[in-house]
Formats: sequence, C-alpha cells, structure tokens
Amino acid sequence: QVQLVESGGGLVQAGGSLRLSCAASARTFSSYNMGWFRQAPGKAREFVAHITWNSGMTYYGGSVKGRFTISRDNAKNTVYLQMNSLKSEDTAVYYCARGGSGSAYDPDTYDTWGQGTQVTVSS
Repeated sequence: QVQLVESGGGLVQAGGSLRLSCAASARTFSSYNMGWFRQAPGKAREFVAHITWNSGMTYYGGSVKGRFTISRDNAKNTVYLQMNSLKSEDTAVYYCARGGSGSAYDPDTYDTWGQGTQVTVSS
C-alpha cells in the first residue's frame, strides 16, 4: 500500500515562501494524478492544487491561484507545492493525496492521504 509523507511546513512571515514536498513510497506514483488540500481549524478541507500524472495539466483553488505552483518529479516519486506571497489565511494543515478518476476538486476522488504538515503564516 502506498504511503505519502509530507514535509516542508513551518512558520513563516506574511509575504514569505515555503516549498512543501510529498514523497510517495510506491513505484506506481507516476501513474497517478496528485493533489494538495488544506484544512484550517474549524473549517472544511479545501482544494489547493492538482497535477495530472504526466504534469500535462494543473488546477488551482481560487484563493491560491497565481501564488502557489504544483509540480512533480516522477523519478523521485515526489510532488511539490511552491507557496509564494503567503498570507495569514494560508495557515492550515496541508495534505497531499493520490487522485483517482473523478473531479480534481473533490476530496472524495482521492484514495490515499498523507498525515499532513502544518503551515503557519504570521502577520
């Protein structure tokens, strides 16, 4: 069974940058679409970004579009989330997930989730 492990979270000042990584244990990683979601305390899980298996297509949530970039390196079984111009409202636990064949925006489409990494943006 595939495992996903996120890293790269931390505390950053508003306007700063962070890069999250998500390493997958399975050699089948390159066959799957991947996504990032986030969840702030008391709020529902929110779609952040999605990338297709061959990096041919990317999708972003409206609140992060133009500031965040998703990418992947299939040779390293890793997906990344580059986050720039961070705002206090980006504070959340960030999760990567392995996607299925449904909507990129729907968390129920994803069948495997990492444990999450905390991102805290101070204003």
